[in-house]
Parts: sequence; C-alpha cells; structure tokens
Amino acid sequence: MSLPLTVPPAQGHRTFLYSEPVTDLDNLHADIAFIGMPYGNAYTPAAIINDQSCAPDRIRAISDRVSRNLERYDFDVGGPIYDGRNIRAVDVGNVPFDLNDHKGHFARAEQVVRKVLAAGAMPITLGGDHGIPIPIFRALDCFSDVTIIHIDAHLDWRDDVDGVRDGLSSPIRRASEMDHIGQIFQIGLRSQGSGRPAEAEAAQKYGSHIFTAYDVHDHGMQAVLDKIPNNGKYYITIDADGLDPSVMPAVEGPAPGGLLFTQVRTLIHGLVGKGRVLGMDIVEITPSRDINNISCITAGRLIVNLIGAAVRANYFPARQEAA
Repeated sequence: MSLPLTVPPAQGHRTFLYSEPVTDLDNLHADIAFIGMPYGNAYTPAAIINDQSCAPDRIRAISDRVSRNLERYDFDVGGPIYDGRNIRAVDVGNVPFDLNDHKGHFARAEQVVRKVLAAGAMPITLGGDHGIPIPIFRALDCFSDVTIIHIDAHLDWRDDVDGVRDGLSSPIRRASEMDHIGQIFQIGLRSQGSGRPAEAEAAQKYGSHIFTAYDVHDHGMQAVLDKIPNNGKYYITIDADGLDPSVMPAVEGPAPGGLLFTQVRTLIHGLVGKGRVLGMDIVEITPSRDINNISCITAGRLIVNLIGAAVRANYFPARQEAA
C-alpha cells in the first residue's frame, strides 16, 4: 500500500501554533514548516509505537499554553512572535508508518524535508525518538559544511544496536559519515547512556566538540557559543533529556544536572545571531510522564524562541517585501 508523505492529526489541535494545515508538499509556499515524525527505527517490536510517538500531537495540543494568542506580546522574543510581519507558517502533518514496511517512513521523512527545503522553508520537526534526525540530516545535503548542534544527555555515536544502524543511539554517528556535515557540537552530556569508551573515542577522533552540562553550568552557554564558528549553517537537534528533569520531566532517561531552559534559549538566540539556522527538531518526549504539560510547553517555547529570533534577524525577507 502506498502511503501519502504526511497525514494531518486526527483530533485536537490539528496544527502547531495555530499554523495553516498543508499536505500538498509539491505546491508548498511557506517560510516555516512544522513536521511531525512520530516513528523512529525501533530496536524491538514493542518499541515501534511507543509513548514518544504520541509527542508530536501532544505538543500541538498544548499550543494554547505555548502561545495564548499570536498577537500578544511575548517577552521571550520582544513582541508578538511574528512581529506583525507577513510570515507564513504551515503544519504539514505527520509522516505515517506502514506496518508492512518498517523502513519506508524514513524514506518518506527524507522526502518531506527535501520538499520543505526546496520550497525555501525552515523545517521544525517534532519527534519521535532520536532516530528521526537521520533522514533530516540526509536531506540537508542541498547545503555544504553544515554544523550540527546537538543537545543531549547522551553521546549517540553507536554504530548499531542489535543490527539497527538508524536507531535512537546512532544519529550523530550517522551524521559524521555524511559528506555535507562539517563540525559537530554536542552540548549537555552527563551521566551514562548507550555509549561505551569506543564510542567516545570515535567521537573524539572525528573532532566532535563535546561540552558536558557541567561545562555549561561552570562557564556559561556564551562560552560554548564563542567556540562555534561565525557565519555558519547550523542545524539544531534537541533530545529532551538534554534538559534538566526539573523543566523536562517527560523523558525515558532522566538525569540530574541537565541544561536549563534559559541556557538553551541563549544558545538558540546566539546561533540565529551568528549565522543561519537551517532547522531544528525536538525529540524523545514521553507525554504520559509529563507534569502539568511542562515538557511539551518547554519544547513549544524553544520553538517560539527560534521563530521569534529568526523573524527579527530577517530570515524571511522575500515574503515581507511581497506583502
């Protein structure tokens, strides 16, 4: 059975941040495109449809807590989110999963991102586990020398887990193998994950810039920003467990000592000011473990900060001039 590239959510808020629903990706006219990628490449049958696959629709569902109204003053960005400008944001829905073709959704996900980029829009993706950036990274090959900014408690350099090479423990290893990926900055690492000494050695051999959460706490996020090259092309991938459980409790692998919302906000605004942020994803939220929706709200607010900063940095001038 041939599936469409995306399908709209079935209930609740059908789009994120009151954006226009659009599933015709061949005739896409947008500045920003929100994409749901609920499914990764699971390690076990039980993990194919897990709690993280509910996250894209749950984040959409709390849009009214992320922003009560798009025209209200937002102190995170210094005014209304879109600054009164003619910015077109759309939600293209979720990449569907075919039980008869477990790998087909990654191919569809890559096609979706390619079409979004071809339309000149910024892809902002809601996951799903941390395998879902892999097709996004592949689609970025229309650019060269892309700098990956990776927020996570874990290293994510496994070559495979039980023979699965595109799973949630491998996205940064896969990125390092792509010719169009340049420098990699990994921020927020702490505690333990699937990485072994061999994975740490592989990351160091590649030249990955590793900043533990404690580096950030001791020296500030600006010290990290100062080491990221100016005038770069940046892609941001955020694993929710990179943030501290006090602000992001709904994760499978909580670890104390994580990054704070304010620190990640500083990073996002700083990257927008340094060069060009090509897109961003937020993954690995487990909604059933959330407390008063704070994890989903935090994810939404990080997206708001990226959008607000990008609008004010004139990322989307063509549509403004045409208004």
